[in-house]
Amino acid sequence: MPSSPDLFVVCKNCQAEVSPYITECPYCGTRLRKRAPKIEREGGEPLPPKPSGRLRRKTTKPVASPASPRLGRLRSGEMPGLRGDEYGRQWATIVLVFLSFGIWLSLAFTVEGDLAVIALDGDPWRFVTATFLNDGTAAQLAAVTGLGVFGWLLERRHGPIVLVALFALCGPGALVAATALETDTLVFGTHPAALGLLFAWLVPVLLARRRRPGDDEADLLGVLVIGAVLLLVPAVTQGTVAAGLLGAAIGALAGLGLAGLRPR
Repeated sequence: MPSSPDLFVVCKNCQAEVSPYITECPYCGTRLRKRAPKIEREGGEPLPPKPSGRLRRKTTKPVASPASPRLGRLRSGEMPGLRGDEYGRQWATIVLVFLSFGIWLSLAFTVEGDLAVIALDGDPWRFVTATFLNDGTAAQLAAVTGLGVFGWLLERRHGPIVLVALFALCGPGALVAATALETDTLVFGTHPAALGLLFAWLVPVLLARRRRPGDDEADLLGVLVIGAVLLLVPAVTQGTVAAGLLGAAIGALAGLGLAGLRPR
């Protein structure tokens, strides 16, 4: 059987009783022994020696799997750790806004009657040019603001194809219906398309807010102001009121369908 260690030892200098597991006297600092004795376990085997601090631990570097995904280079304006926009800039909205300004600037060289819709049996391309035609600076700025803001929101949520389809329905489509109703007036204006995009974005937001109050932070007061200005555009210009109302109605119906779609 192993011998049990002493309970204490006596310092030869100060005659103090100290622990047998220390090498120096805590009272006078006299050296008692060169190294502390090994502490034995209950089974009689000494504890394994601790590794020296000079020895470096072997670290194994994780081996990357060949199939592990790697992050690509950051796009322009993309931040690390945040998923970038899959489609980048909203190019469809940018093109529509530039087309509207281009048609508006062309009025310096032509007249509205050459670009507006006169009758259903007229030139089909007039339904496209009339959609980008606005009478006056105020009407142009109001229509382009609505087109740019809500076109950007819809394209960001559903992609450019959905935006172009909505613009075709609420813009030229509304002008076709308005021409059938008002046969003796010039039919033109970007406000039907802008109102259609506004309601196509607004209806899903209202339905989602009804199901989950406070789920979004949309400023509906600003939306109401833009919508009211677009509805008043025909009152101060030569645009048609029927086309604006038809564009808003088509956009609201499209918004009901978009409410069931999952944003990209």
